[in-house]
Formats: sequence, structure tokens, C-alpha cells
Amino acid sequence: MTIHVALAGPGAFGQKHLDAIRNIPDVKVVSLIGREPAKTAEVAAHYGVPHTTTELAEALAMKEVDAVILCTPTQLHAAQAKACLQAGKHVQVEIPLCDVLREGEEVLALQRQTGLVAMVGHTRRFNPSHQWIHRRVVAGDYTVQQMDVQTYFFRRTNMNALGQPRSWTDHLLWHHAAHTVDLFAYQTRSPIVQAHAIQGPYHPELKIAMDMSIQLKAASGAICTLSLSFNNDGPLGTFFRYIGDTGTYIARYDDLVQSHSKGPETPVDVSGVDVSMNGIELQDREFFAAIREGREPNASVAQVLPCYQVLHQLEQQLLADNGPAPR
Repeated sequence: MTIHVALAGPGAFGQKHLDAIRNIPDVKVVSLIGREPAKTAEVAAHYGVPHTTTELAEALAMKEVDAVILCTPTQLHAAQAKACLQAGKHVQVEIPLCDVLREGEEVLALQRQTGLVAMVGHTRRFNPSHQWIHRRVVAGDYTVQQMDVQTYFFRRTNMNALGQPRSWTDHLLWHHAAHTVDLFAYQTRSPIVQAHAIQGPYHPELKIAMDMSIQLKAASGAICTLSLSFNNDGPLGTFFRYIGDTGTYIARYDDLVQSHSKGPETPVDVSGVDVSMNGIELQDREFFAAIREGREPNASVAQVLPCYQVLHQLEQQLLADNGPAPR
């Protein structure tokens, strides 16, 4: 069974998915949807995608399309995910599922009504470094006591990962914090019962907070401290420190090391954790496997919705403390 896919959003992250799908057998991208026809056609030609359009509805009307991957602006995610489900298509929507909780709840309700696969791109669940930790937790060999996470960018203008202008504005809470909020609950295997956030000033042009700090506590007693910034002129990306009962580990992208109070860090070999070291590829493999097997995927909408409930709670707190962003 070849799964025929439409992909919406030919930008930096859409191309990561197109690269990943090249490594997955019996999956073919048959339509590419993008805002700019010339750019969309260029990317489609590079990846051998036969059909392009500027309208998601056109791709959804194609009978051969089985599934859709959405790599579009955050503000479109929930509405487009619902459109895919209503058209009878399985859907994977890139993180975040939504930036309004009610809209995410509507996606879940529709998924339950249709029974289709609906998954969210919470890639940290699939990165081999975090998988290695999770397997030890599930086996009972490791208990997370604290996570200390830094998510840092230098992004004072509205540019994407390829250095190209964005048509939408990124957000520390709804996009970047979503990775860690979900991962903390996933790695502790325990719901989040306390959450608190503070943020720095709003950027005068981007109208978003450029710095944020979040504290979380799980029902297990584990805690998490998350620092986020678009102002960091230094190493970029997200760095995770796991402090547990049987060791301390640091995940930097797909590298994992064990930290010691005496002596240098010890690299942990995670190359054999899964069939690839590419988290996006592993995420996509899970999506297509769930479709073939007729099962709920890891990072399903149902599984990750509690993360968005926490983000909503934090947003309400920040609005009460700071007021809305300037218009």
C-alpha cells in the first residue's frame, strides 16, 4: 500500500519533511500547497512532486490523497487540520496544534468523530536522545526528578530557519514552549499539576515577548525549569538537562551525554535506538505506520492536548500579569 500525501507549506520545515519522506518506502508526495506559486513549483520540481496549488481545498479534493502534512503558519493549523479531517484525510499538523485552546479541542472532537489518524509534530518524543531516556523510564531504570531546559534563538526580525522573511510571527509560548511542556509530562509519565510563567517586554514591531521563563511540576513531584529567548546571541537551539535518580544526562540536538560531578561528560551511543537519527523522519514513519495499522499514533491530538491546556493556563496568567500585546 503506497500512501499518497499532500504537503502544505514548502518552507524550511516543509522541506525537512520532504527530505524525510524520501527515506520512507511506499510513501509518495503527490501535491505541494504553497502561498507563492513560483517558489512552490521550484520546490516541487526539486522533490519530484507532480502537482502544485495555492489552495489546500484543491489538494483535499484529489481522490488519490490519503494523508496531509501541514507545515503552515501557526494560526492556520487548527482550521486546516479540521478541513483535512472533514475531507476524509489523515492529518499530521506541525507543532503547535493551535494557539487557541478551543480550536485544538475542536480538532480532537472531529478526530474522534471521524476515527482518522490526527497527529501533531512533537518531534522531541521521537529524537533518539529523548527516546533513550524514555525507554529507561518505561523500564523502571530511571526516574526524572528535574528537567532544566534552554530554548534559545537570535531572532529579532521575522525570519525563518532559512533566513527568509516569514509571513507570520513565531511565538515562544505556543510554539517553542510546547515542545518542552509536552516532553516533561511524557518523560515523567505524569500530568502537570502546577505551572507558572513570567515574560520580558514585548518587541515593539513583532508584538511578542522575546524572553520567557516557565516553571512546571508534575504529579510525580518532578519539576521543570524552562528558559526561552529570541534575544540570545550565542549557541542556538534547545538543550535539555535530565536530573534523575540514577544519573544526569544532557541532550543537545541528537547527541546525549552523561554528566558527572568528577571527570568529563561520557557520550551515550543512541545510534541504535531507532532506524534513523532524524527525528522528523521517525515522526513521519510513526504517522504512516499508524495509518497502515489503523491505530492511534504516538503524539496523537488526544495525547498532546493536555500540553495545550497548560499553555492556555500560562497564557491567561501572562495576560493577567502583563496585559495584551500592543497592537
